[in-house]
Amino acid sequence: MGRLERNVELEAAPTAEELAKLRGNINRGEPPFIQTMRSEMRVLHYSAATEKAYVRWVKRFSGHVGSTQLDQFGEKDIGTFLTSLAVEGNVAASTQNQAQAGLFFFYQCVLGKQLGFVNAVRAKQSESIAVWYSREEIEHLLVHLVDVHRLMFLLMYGAGLRHKECRRLRVKDICFDEGHIVVRDGKGEKDRITFLPERAVDGLKRQIEVAARWHRIDSEEGYPQVYLPYALARKYPNACQELAWKWVFPSRQRARDKRSGKVWRHHIAEQQFANALKIAQRLAKIHKNGVPHSLRHSFATHLVEAGTDLPTVQKLMGHKDIETTMRYVHVSCELGRSIKSPMDTLKLDTD
Repeated sequence: MGRLERNVELEAAPTAEELAKLRGNINRGEPPFIQTMRSEMRVLHYSAATEKAYVRWVKRFSGHVGSTQLDQFGEKDIGTFLTSLAVEGNVAASTQNQAQAGLFFFYQCVLGKQLGFVNAVRAKQSESIAVWYSREEIEHLLVHLVDVHRLMFLLMYGAGLRHKECRRLRVKDICFDEGHIVVRDGKGEKDRITFLPERAVDGLKRQIEVAARWHRIDSEEGYPQVYLPYALARKYPNACQELAWKWVFPSRQRARDKRSGKVWRHHIAEQQFANALKIAQRLAKIHKNGVPHSLRHSFATHLVEAGTDLPTVQKLMGHKDIETTMRYVHVSCELGRSIKSPMDTLKLDTD
């Protein structure tokens, strides 16, 4: 859509009205410094999940130092807090890094205070191996999944989608003619193209019909909009009312958005598929601690086992670094095939 049609310069700074919309609803019962932090994060387009996490860590830090006047504290106090998380809290390295990121944002972007080196005991980086399913286990799980949950399973395993990416698919992202799915705004804010599994095509067409029905109902009842990121909403002000931008997996209920205060139909909740997968595992008698991400892990593992070259797997997965893709190359791919246990090479008399 051209600038003349929008009558707004793409490079124009947000107006006061737009900034107010970005800040949205702020809980006035929270401490002023938390209100300011939420406001800044929303203006800078941080996700709701990141806002929730960063605010939680700043609140915990405030409790740790026993004060809400956080401008009087600095690197030494932050280091002590991060050390306590690693030593006493025994948190994972990623959790400690998130806490540090939240505090750095608060001090630098809210208080305008530049921080130097933070000396802290670092949490140990985990070297655990992620859970994935065998092909036989994939087949057994499918038996115990139906309707929307079965379709989501087919997409996560058949296209390597993250759980969040699957829930956030929009109608326009499914390209039936080309036979692929466009994954928008994936991890690291990257787009990519991946498979559209043939076994998922009929189910997807039916699901889009369901989404279209909800779209008509919502439009007739005065709730035609759907959430769009700020830049898209500003560039295409009417897109939020079009079927193409609606969720493929819409929620059954409309809800009021906590930030904007608008009422619209969001996508399916995170726990719905996670709970269905857990039940399927139990019914299939699969004794693994599998989670939705295990399907994406299985997708990559099975591609590698089938001989797919790593650069191709890297592109399908949306990995920036080939080293990340290498994590999906397991020794188990060779165990029992080209590599044998020493015990199985012994010529023992079994009589």
